[in-house]
Amino acid sequence: MDISRVLENFRNNGFEASYFETKEEASAYLNEKIDGTTVGFGGSMTLNEMGLIGSLETHNEVISHWSVPEGMTVSQVLDKAMRTDVYLTSANGASEKGELVNIDGTGNRVGSTLFGHNKVYFVLGINKFEENLDKAIYRARNVSAPPNAKRLGKNTPCAVKGDRCYDCNSPERICRGLVVHYRKMSSCDIEVVIIGEKLGF
Repeated sequence: MDISRVLENFRNNGFEASYFETKEEASAYLNEKIDGTTVGFGGSMTLNEMGLIGSLETHNEVISHWSVPEGMTVSQVLDKAMRTDVYLTSANGASEKGELVNIDGTGNRVGSTLFGHNKVYFVLGINKFEENLDKAIYRARNVSAPPNAKRLGKNTPCAVKGDRCYDCNSPERICRGLVVHYRKMSSCDIEVVIIGEKLGF
């Protein structure tokens, strides 16, 4: 993959775009850029593997449903995370043409990438990229979703068999909404941070 061309494609689509060889370099960059503000997190193994919640909460107010404060419910934390100044998430798939794909079951994660924040960061490893949008969507459904469903303990065909999407009717299905960012949303700044390592599903 030609990183310089990918960065150019994202920028042509209105996104800010940056590249780092390692997750440590990307983490240092994000900690420098995000300071003294409120930060919401989408459920992301990529961000978890980077330890970003721990590092950012030393100098920001961080809201994540993976860490529910005493006296609050998960729903309240999800709602509060959608009202922060900055929001961080990853992508289930991305195209070399500069498009982003995410699948969601609850809607908080994809909702926050569309509206409501001053700045949104998509942080993704090199493994999330495919040649074109069709392949990126296929990846989101068939490569990313099964291990995510298994991680969440869902009783779905993809979680049990672990091989592909079955387009199931399970009440525990996590694939309920698919969002494609063809271009940057007009309502907020969005930056794509690409890391030259395999991160997340």
